[in-house]
Order: sequence, then structure tokens, then C-alpha cells
Amino acid sequence: MSESTPITPNSNQAEALDSEAINPGEEVTAITDRSAKTRQLLGMKGAAPGETSVWKIRLQLMKPITWIPLIWGVVCGAASSGNYTWTLENVLKVATCMLLAGPLMTGYTQILNDYYDREIDAINEPYRPIPSGAISLPQVITQIWVLLIAGIALAFGLDVWAGHEFPTITSIAIIGSFIAYIYSAPPLKLKQNGWLGSYALGASYITLPWCTGHALFGDLSSTIVILTMFYSLAGLGIAIVNDFKSVEGDRQLGLKSLPVMFGITTAAWICVVTIDLFQGLIAAYLVSIHENLYAAILVLLIIPQITLQDMYFLRDPVKNDVKYQASAQPFLVLGMLVAGLALGHAGI
Repeated sequence: MSESTPITPNSNQAEALDSEAINPGEEVTAITDRSAKTRQLLGMKGAAPGETSVWKIRLQLMKPITWIPLIWGVVCGAASSGNYTWTLENVLKVATCMLLAGPLMTGYTQILNDYYDREIDAINEPYRPIPSGAISLPQVITQIWVLLIAGIALAFGLDVWAGHEFPTITSIAIIGSFIAYIYSAPPLKLKQNGWLGSYALGASYITLPWCTGHALFGDLSSTIVILTMFYSLAGLGIAIVNDFKSVEGDRQLGLKSLPVMFGITTAAWICVVTIDLFQGLIAAYLVSIHENLYAAILVLLIIPQITLQDMYFLRDPVKNDVKYQASAQPFLVLGMLVAGLALGHAGI
């Protein structure tokens, strides 16, 4: 009986298997790179530098992540009008209004802000397109003008579509573009003042798109304007959240944001109290007009915001600003819609 041949591993096969094995470190790096590139396109903090496509750079300048609240504001305005119905024409009107509020007017605002903040961004976010040199200043200025002119033209088209005798939506677009200019540009540069700048930003995110959506389907009354401006005081708190990421650059260049004026901890408390208090007062107003169910839902949406403020924001507002906004803002914007539905139901 012959001796059996021992079985030995095939070294070539083993090498082949090793070469095909996934390196955990490389996999993590690839995921991180994809995340950084996504952040770059959305205009978020922690983006990846080195983009060469001019169209992707132009999109990054417009910060698509910031369009969402204004697009939602249009929905809330349509709800508060009490006249929105699910027809094809109305859906197209809302979609067109979202295009106006988001890519055009917000895109214009964000690029204008980046243009005048290029020195601050060179300190806080040097990977941004302008301080990194990825796009020239003449190209930036051209994009600002294209978006502004297209936005005002589309606003006028919506006025015609809605049958307005007075160009309400066009007027809102012009007011909004003016606020955007004085917010970012000298000599006023409202963002140099923590209170005025934060409120201007909050009103731009709530009052302007809300009133636009309302005017598209109903008569824009002074009551709606005042209520949305009051609601914008909660938006002031959201605007303060955005100041924590640039506190170092603001301090160096003498900009009086609230974190610079009051310090990180005090500014964080001002932020959360403002967000919660004015939502609560809106809920109280809904009770006063006998919309008790909507008021109760709004209060229930405030509770998780308070919980997330304690879990993330108040513990480290600089580190957790993005995490807090991602987790808490959905409850804030749902509360806005609840308030809009309540106003539409009450016929305000």
C-alpha cells in the first residue's frame, strides 16, 4: 500500500485570495471620501477639496442643503391659505414656487454670502470654492446676477399665473433679495450684528417662503405676515446654530455673532430657549383661535426638540451643531406645517 500524498495549500491560490480580500481601512477611506464629496456638493461643513467640474463647483456655491427649509416654507404657506387642492395645476404651481424659493433665490443668497465672506471662509472653511481658488470672482459675480434675474422673472411669472393685480410674489422676491444683500454686503452687513443678522436669516427662512406660498393660493393678509414674522423668532434660534461653526473666524475679523458676543455656552442657551419659546407661543395662539388639536400636536413636536438639545447641542454646540440640526429640525419643520394647516383650517 503506497504512502498517501500530503495535501499542501496552493500558494498561488492563497495569494490570489489575499489580493481579493477587502482591506477594512481602504473600505472606511472610500466611505469617508464619498461622504466628503457628498458634503461638498450639498455645501456642508467638512467637504472635500479638489473638485474640478465647474458645474459641480457652481452647485456647491448654491449650497443645496439650505434649500430645504425654504421649499418647506412654500408648502406651509400653501397650507395656511386654506385654498390648496390636489390638482395638476396646483402641484405645478407649488413646484415652480419651490424652484423660485430654493435653487434661485436661496442659491443667489448663498453665493452672495460666500462672495462677501471669502476672507472669513479662508479661515473657517478654506475648502470652499472661492477661497480655494476653484472658481474665479468674475464667474461668481455672473452666477449671482443670473440667479437674481431669473428669480425675479419667475416670481413675476407666478404672479401672472395666480392672476394677481398687484405683483405680490415679485415684491417678496425683491424684498428677499435686498435683505440678502444687506445681510452679507457692507456697509450694513447685518450679519455683523448677532441679533439683527440672525433674525434677518430666520425671517428669510420662514416668513418669505411662507408668505410666497400663501400668496400663490390666497390673499396675503397682515395677520399672516405678522404671525410668520413672529414664528421667525424661532428661526432666529436656528440661525444662531449656524454661527457656531464660524466662531473662530468671526472673532478674528470682529464680527459680533452671538457666540462671539456671549460665549459658546450662553449663546447655546439663547439659541435653544428662542427655538422652544416661540414655538410654544405659536401653540398658545392656536389654542386662542380654538385649534386645540393642532396646538397639542405642535407641543408634542417641541418635546423631542428639547430632548435633542440636551443630548447634543447644549453639551457641545461647536462639535454637534450639524448632528443637532439633522436630528431636531425635522420636528421644527413639521411643527411649521401643523401651524400652517391650523391657520388654513381657521380661515386666518
